[in-house]
Amino acid sequence: MKDFFNTTLVLNAIFVFSLATTLAGALIAVLSTRLIRGVSGLAICCLGLSGLYYFLHSPFLALMEILIYVGAVCVTIVFAVMLVEPDEPANGEKRTPALEWGGAMLALTAGLFWALSRLVLGAAWPEPGAATKGSGAISEIGIHLLTTYSMAFELISLALLVAIIGALAIARSGRTKP
Repeated sequence: MKDFFNTTLVLNAIFVFSLATTLAGALIAVLSTRLIRGVSGLAICCLGLSGLYYFLHSPFLALMEILIYVGAVCVTIVFAVMLVEPDEPANGEKRTPALEWGGAMLALTAGLFWALSRLVLGAAWPEPGAATKGSGAISEIGIHLLTTYSMAFELISLALLVAIIGALAIARSGRTKP
């Protein structure tokens, strides 16, 4: 009984740490005034999300969260920030108050959270041991990516390649042409 309590306590502590990392990263991303700090917050948030995916018994999604969002998206945003020229704001521009937008988004988020909570708590969930058509193993996902969905996989990689080349072409010429 003591061993069970310690294991449960450690697992709960790791879950709370993953949840706190996700929330802290999201707050850093949203509340920071500098773009690089916002991207760092996004990376921290994605690392916390990967921990939550791992607790949902989905190690493949946890790894893809790290590889795609932290390793690709955040690094791409950092490169884009480094490649573009700084945009100086005009002195006469009127900025919208962040407090008004923050309050509106907080109310919208609270409403969405309430609606999703009602939906999740009222739904009839299948038993944990009941398996559907596939088990969702990584080998099964790999087989489907290389056989059934190979064309979609290749088209996505081609679209990403075109997007990267287009971003480099735009960044090379700059925002304004001399």
